[in-house]
Amino acid sequence: MSALKNYLNKIKPNFEEGGKLHSLWSVYDGFESFLFVPNKTSQSGVSIHDAIDSKRIMSFVVIALLPALLFGMYNVGYQNYLAAGTLANASFCEIFGFGFLAVLPKVILSYVVGLGIEFAWAQWKHEEIQEGYLVTGIIIPLIIPVTTPWWILVLAIAFSVVFCKEIFGGTGMNIFNVAIGARMFLFFSYPSCMTGDNVWVAKDAILGLGNNLPDAFTMATPLGQIAQGSAVQASLSDMIFGFIPGSIGETSVIAIAIGAVILLCTGIASWKTMLSVFVGGIAMALLFSATGKTPIAWYEHIVLGGFCFGAVFMATDPVTSARTECGKWVYGFIIGALAVIVRVLNPGYPEGMMLAIFFGNMIAPLIDYCVVERNISKRAKRLIK
Repeated sequence: MSALKNYLNKIKPNFEEGGKLHSLWSVYDGFESFLFVPNKTSQSGVSIHDAIDSKRIMSFVVIALLPALLFGMYNVGYQNYLAAGTLANASFCEIFGFGFLAVLPKVILSYVVGLGIEFAWAQWKHEEIQEGYLVTGIIIPLIIPVTTPWWILVLAIAFSVVFCKEIFGGTGMNIFNVAIGARMFLFFSYPSCMTGDNVWVAKDAILGLGNNLPDAFTMATPLGQIAQGSAVQASLSDMIFGFIPGSIGETSVIAIAIGAVILLCTGIASWKTMLSVFVGGIAMALLFSATGKTPIAWYEHIVLGGFCFGAVFMATDPVTSARTECGKWVYGFIIGALAVIVRVLNPGYPEGMMLAIFFGNMIAPLIDYCVVERNISKRAKRLIK
């Protein structure tokens, strides 16, 4: 690494003010800050330094997402072999290999397109390249069906990066979660690629792995089965372990729980937000179960679909969620409750978690404003007394 650092220092003058490549300074700075800890210090004013910076925060979140990503790769292969009826004859390497080769191109495409836009935007604005897309780039492939066409994925990424982040000022200034923006764009612009019986299992053989499934093949998600009035054909253990059709990274509760432990132990995510999402979802699921409005048990609402993934990785986004301590409880509860409400009362949208988080992002500033004003009012009353 020292040789690489020396080489970067050697070519650095070419990118600094007056250098022949000065116009590409943001590109150089982005690569250098990604590979090494910046040695810049504050020049004026008082600064409070923490042991963790944005790059380390992003790195921890990516690490927390790896269990869901790896299991998602395995589940893609598992669902393919299961649908083809050859699961008993397939080895672990064949199953995982099929999923790996099906999912990896989507992850690479996500980073190439998203970071490409980030680099181009930074060059245009003469600003530093920000690290925010390191997390978004891996989340977007995890919350979409494996059969999503690459050109649609490119459109969704471009839309979300430009209109959900850059137009607001970049990382830290956006009011909507960028990955949620991509998911919403896909759902409302290309609903046939996001819902239905044929979008959850990769059907093409890849490099000789897997099986070619018949054109008549169908396999709906458990929530899709419920929306169609059918009984859920998955056991509770399959729901928890994740051996069910669904978006790539959203099926395994155990893999998501491992990520949650990492985020909570490192202090990256707020336990108040995370817990309140589950409290809101469980409370609303219990209410619907008691009134007979939902055909499944309350706990199945929690382990199915993207509820756990959204609660752990997306509702806790520190940029787009509520920031006041009291507001985090309100914000999370609204998201959890609204997710179940949408699932039960809107059969045309069986997965309500992403819509709930989008709505939560929208009202998060209002929640914080109300909490702050309430605190100001209480302090003013104490002074009068």
